[in-house]
Amino acid sequence: MKKMISGVCIILLAMSCQKGNTETVVTTKAKTQDEKTLKIEGSWKLVYGEIKEKDSVQVKDLSKTDFVKIINKSHFAFFNQNKESSEGFYGGGGSYTLKGDAYVEKLEYIGMESIRNHEFPFKVKVVGDTLIQFGKEEVKDAGINRDIIEKYIRIK
Repeated sequence: MKKMISGVCIILLAMSCQKGNTETVVTTKAKTQDEKTLKIEGSWKLVYGEIKEKDSVQVKDLSKTDFVKIINKSHFAFFNQNKESSEGFYGGGGSYTLKGDAYVEKLEYIGMESIRNHEFPFKVKVVGDTLIQFGKEEVKDAGINRDIIEKYIRIK
C-alpha cells in the first residue's frame, strides 16, 4: 500500500513538472499584458469637448466644425475645419509618450509661439472605438490654466 501511494505521488510530481505547463503560463501572461496595451493609434474625430476654467464650464459646439486627431507610433497631429468656410481652420502636432494611461503630448508644431514645445500631460482611456482624453492644460506664459475632457470616436 505504501509503495502504491509513493508511486502515485511520484507520477503526480512528474506531471506537475512538465515543460508544457510552464509554457502555457508564460503564453497566457503575455496575452494578458498585450490586452492591457492601449490602442490609441489611428484617426479620431472629436464628438465631445469640455473646458473647465476657473468657475466656468464650456462645452464645445461641434455642430459646425470637424476636429480630427491622428496618432501614429510616435507622433500626433490635429486639425479643426469649419464645415461652412475656410475661416477658423487651425492645426498642430508633435511627439508624444504613452506609459500605461499617462499620455504626454509635446506640441512642436503650432501657430501660437507661447505654447510651442510645451508638454501637456493627460490621462487616456480607450473603450471600444472611443478615446477619452482628460487632464490639465497649463502654460503660465500664455495665460492658460484649464482642465479638459475630450471624447473621440475612431474614424474607419
